Amino acid sequence: MDKTGPGIYLHVPFCLSKCSYCSFYSCTGTDDTLIRQYHAAVTRRLTTLQQLVPWKDLTFTTIFFGGGTPSILPVPLLADLVTHIQKSFSVTSGQAEISIEVNPATINQEGLVKLRQAGFNRLSIGFQSLDDQQLKRIGRPHSANDALETYAVARKAGFTNISIDLMYGLPDQAPQQWSKILDQAMELEPDHISMYELTLEAGTPLATAVDKGAVSLPDEDTVMEMMATTRETISHTPLERYEISNYARPGYRCLHNLNYWNNGSYLGIGPGAVSAFEGKRWSTREDLAQFTNAANSHESQEGEVEVLDHEAYFRETVMIGLRLTEGIDLKKLHDRFSIDPVIYYGKTLTHLLDRKLLKLDGQKLSLTHHGLALANTVMAELV
Repeated sequence: MDKTGPGIYLHVPFCLSKCSYCSFYSCTGTDDTLIRQYHAAVTRRLTTLQQLVPWKDLTFTTIFFGGGTPSILPVPLLADLVTHIQKSFSVTSGQAEISIEVNPATINQEGLVKLRQAGFNRLSIGFQSLDDQQLKRIGRPHSANDALETYAVARKAGFTNISIDLMYGLPDQAPQQWSKILDQAMELEPDHISMYELTLEAGTPLATAVDKGAVSLPDEDTVMEMMATTRETISHTPLERYEISNYARPGYRCLHNLNYWNNGSYLGIGPGAVSAFEGKRWSTREDLAQFTNAANSHESQEGEVEVLDHEAYFRETVMIGLRLTEGIDLKKLHDRFSIDPVIYYGKTLTHLLDRKLLKLDGQKLSLTHHGLALANTVMAELV
């Protein structure tokens, strides 16, 4: 639970098209007027936030541009936004991790060079799959070749910290297909890779199609076989699993996300972005027009607000921290909350240890290999 934050997250809500599984707030299309209004609203919002407690008193260690598809914004606007953020807040000089998500075929080598020159030092490329048929079925607007080409030009542009995203458990996906995709991805020798099991989000087109029987997803045994394939494939690479869905070469863990998993503080900017500070969490309204109008008038942009009491904040920190393979340091947890987790959880903890879903090694509490596969079950008992 080493301190890795706080961080700044900028939500860029524009996408070329909406993926069938996605529940994040986004707007389709690349309307230049809307993009310019968004850019102006963010810069005005930064002027307001830099004067507010607690943000004006913090030193940020990470900046993350996510979405949406940040890379469909004109590169000069992206460069200007990262410069504005660094001027508005105290950011660790020369050491901050500055990440941006890009989708294949949305930016060329020249643009990537300019992003690196602007200060971005970490790239996250949304492959999701390397099978053209699967990409079409989940509504991705790029091809497998587009993904491979974007990765290649990112290396040529000088990026030395590149992460790729993949998804498994896709409609009608077989373990053999997943194995082939993994092999192709490993040949690229990425510095970091995030591999997420597809989860159905209510209200998305994919969830509706599954409910109607128009689309079928792999069963639990098939997904478990894919997980086993992942473990076997990764074991022959320099990548190390450090979180349930994330793998990195030594020295390339995502510091921005580590702050989330340590339940640290973060500032979210943009429509739908979430901020958190010491047990309080609040979201910005998921509406681009409201975001731009509120920024113009300096109105409050808070949407839903959640304030956790001390014990709830403690429990949440335990559950999030257990996503990390190294687990949580019980002494540091006690020092932070003045709660002894062994006493607090009592028989529940003993039960999970006896079932070999959790293991206790000195002051480290972590999920076992079996527990990693059944993480949701474990979290449900600790909530």
